[in-house]
This record gives sequence, structure tokens and C-alpha cells, in this order.
Amino acid sequence: MEVYLETERLFLRRFTEDDVENLHDLDGDPEVMRFLTGGEPTPRGVIENEILPRFLRYHERFDGFGIWAAIEKSTGEFLGWFGFKPSEESVTDEVELGYRLRRSAWNKGYATEGSRALIRKGFTGLGVQRVFAQTMAVNLASRRVMEKSGLRLVRAFHEEWPNPIAGSEHGEVEYALLRADWEQQEEG
Repeated sequence: MEVYLETERLFLRRFTEDDVENLHDLDGDPEVMRFLTGGEPTPRGVIENEILPRFLRYHERFDGFGIWAAIEKSTGEFLGWFGFKPSEESVTDEVELGYRLRRSAWNKGYATEGSRALIRKGFTGLGVQRVFAQTMAVNLASRRVMEKSGLRLVRAFHEEWPNPIAGSEHGEVEYALLRADWEQQEEG
């Protein structure tokens, strides 16, 4: 297993073609998908033909950026994924942070641990100047991960969704962290 990043309890590695079942199980949990699709699972064909190929392409386009499988070190279990990808095709100084973990990994600090490690790598080794993350305003657990990772609320906004889900009427939020602010946090 080629490890991209290692934390105290996690390995982050590139996805492979063998991860279809892992992603299908993850996106098949209605609670995991609650704030994304209203709980609707992602069909296996969509994972095989769209999602996994997109995950694999990120690594080809942007060195050091992408979406990684999160593996628990002690068990080797697939816990979910972390994304750290440029917000635009050619701009790597502003990067979007994302994560999706199995329910069994919730409330154990894995999301914060992986997020902090990616933020550190971005600011210290990849030339990132700003990290941001977005979620539904009502997704309090994800918002708490963003806060624990050092990001701060910068705006609330509303998106027009073709198929709105419960809670979307409250809008979306964006959290962000600038490199200079992160450096201050690290010193303090």
C-alpha cells in the first residue's frame, strides 16, 4: 500500500480500482448520505463509471492533491475518504477540503485528525494559501469538524438545487483558513 499521508491513527492512500465495494458500502448508508442526497444511496454503476474514475483522475492532474482512501492503521479497515483539491482547474493555492466517513468512524476524531494533517501538508509543502470547506448549514457534525480543524465561518449562502433535500432551506455555509492564520495558530 502506497501511503500518501500518515497520522497517528490513519493512513491516507490513493484509491484503486479495487475500492468500488468500499465506496459502494460508504455511499449506501442513508445516514452517511443524509446531507448529500437526502439519504439516497449512490448506485454501484455511478461509483464504477463516474465517481471512482474522477477520484483517480485528480492525482493525474494535480501533484499532491486529490482524494484519498482513509484506512485505520490498527485494523486496516476502510473508514472513508478525504479530499484536498484545487477549487479551480489551474489554481492550487486555494484548496477545498472534504471528507466522508463510515458511521462506525463518527465521533472518534478521525475527520478532524485527517483534516488537520491535510491542512498542514497543504500549507507546509504544497504552496496552499487558503483552505475552505462547505456543508449544509444544518450539518452540525461537519461544521464542528471544520471548526476543530481550525477553519472559521466566512459566509452563509443559498444554492438552487434541482432536488432539494430536508434542511436545504437553511442554506449552506463555508468555512476557511488562511495560511497566515494557520501559522499564527501553530505558534500560539
